[in-house]
Amino acid sequence: MPNIEETVLQSDSSEAEGEVQKPKTPGQSQENKSFCSDSHRPERQPEVLSVTELIETISKVSKLSIAHEIVVNKDFYLEESVLPPNSLEGRFVDTVYKAFWDHLKEQLLSTPPDFTCALKLLKEVKEILLSLLLPRQNRLRNEVEEALDMDLLKQEAEHGALDVPHLSNYILNLMALLCAPARDEAVRKLKSITDPVQLLRGIFHVLGLMKMDMVNYTIRSLRPYLKEHSVQYERAKFQELLDRQPNLLECTTKWLTKAAADITPPSSSSPDSPGSSTMACALPNWAADNSELPSPTMVLYQGYLNLLLSDSDKEEFPETLLMDRIRLQEMESQLRQLTILTSVLLVARSFSGNVLFNSPEFVDKLKCITKALTEEFNSRPEEAMLSVSEQVSLEIQQGLKSMGLSALSSKNTASLTGQLQNIAKKENRVCTIIDQRIRLFLKCCLVRGMQESLLDFPGGLILIKGELADLGWKFVNLMRHNQQVYSPYYAEILKNIIPPAQAGETEVECL
Repeated sequence: MPNIEETVLQSDSSEAEGEVQKPKTPGQSQENKSFCSDSHRPERQPEVLSVTELIETISKVSKLSIAHEIVVNKDFYLEESVLPPNSLEGRFVDTVYKAFWDHLKEQLLSTPPDFTCALKLLKEVKEILLSLLLPRQNRLRNEVEEALDMDLLKQEAEHGALDVPHLSNYILNLMALLCAPARDEAVRKLKSITDPVQLLRGIFHVLGLMKMDMVNYTIRSLRPYLKEHSVQYERAKFQELLDRQPNLLECTTKWLTKAAADITPPSSSSPDSPGSSTMACALPNWAADNSELPSPTMVLYQGYLNLLLSDSDKEEFPETLLMDRIRLQEMESQLRQLTILTSVLLVARSFSGNVLFNSPEFVDKLKCITKALTEEFNSRPEEAMLSVSEQVSLEIQQGLKSMGLSALSSKNTASLTGQLQNIAKKENRVCTIIDQRIRLFLKCCLVRGMQESLLDFPGGLILIKGELADLGWKFVNLMRHNQQVYSPYYAEILKNIIPPAQAGETEVECL
């Protein structure tokens, strides 16, 4: 029976591939948590803010969150919000909207027509159109002001002479001029609507989309400027929050204190303490030979890695990383998925040999199967791995047959499925080793940089090099930005955690 642990632990430098290009960061929809929303500890009474101070704090957090999201997520953009049709909120909104448009219809059909709601709508339309104009479009701005002169329109309405169809046609022509090419078809469809109420309703909907397009255009335009000044901007905004809430860094201090304790070498009086030899073997030379650990930078890196632990969502989260909490939880989920995926692939390769695994198509097929069958691994691990064991075993048998090789014996087949099903157990040795190796690789990426780490890729993980490189780029880039923004605060906290004589650095360096 193949020894999986030896397979995982042995060096695999002969299989190292070329450098992996930096992948694109996928867009993410994220809810940013307020700095003042974290749960207070029972021993401390929460600071009471006035309504004005609370509104100002929320405003500062919102501005900081939006700016941060634009910088760290290059695919960040606004999109149309569509409520589920059967949801309570969706039904409520539909009822209110229908009541409003029905009321407008009654007013326009009354004798004489009542233009009260129509004037309010036209005023809003005018404001939206003006907001879509660029600063240099003065001639068009003057034209809109003249065509939608609210005082003049009010006088026409009082005399029953307000020409709603004519105004709607002018608005549509202006929308066709201002809209993005993607909205051309929507504006064209509006021109075929004859009912004035439905037309106004459609105009408002498309104008909302055009406003969203303008905001996304502004985001794209501002991104280079924000990237250039993001560190100073985010630090200044955070300092404003800290000035208002002096104890804002409590959770950050606890987080760094725990990280320092995690990497503090055992005292010389207890050289045989549990785990000391394991850690010495696991650490690479650049870490094991450093007698000055823990340094402030290494403590910070350990803190970053601790955020990828599965129980991180149950702990108090550092205030300096609250805006990235969901992003980090998604990375932690990816790390768990990669651990399971790699374990499956290594077990499968130990039974089928390198013949099948030299085929990229076969490996990709097993990856797709494993990813699809382990989507619900967290809630149903045994069931998920039972399905994986059956399907992977079948694929290996078919692969061996297609290459004219001998099929697995019934004994080996049973052993294969058994080892795959054992991956569902928390104490599974293969998963434990793989998880340690992935975390060590991410730590190396923080310390040595992505390029050097990819050139010295760890053995046993070569089958997921592309996926792990993707995770590494996202993690390192996010943590590098965080370190640049908050390094002065981290340095000040670490001065009180690490005795100066013990620390190898006096401040936290920027990557």
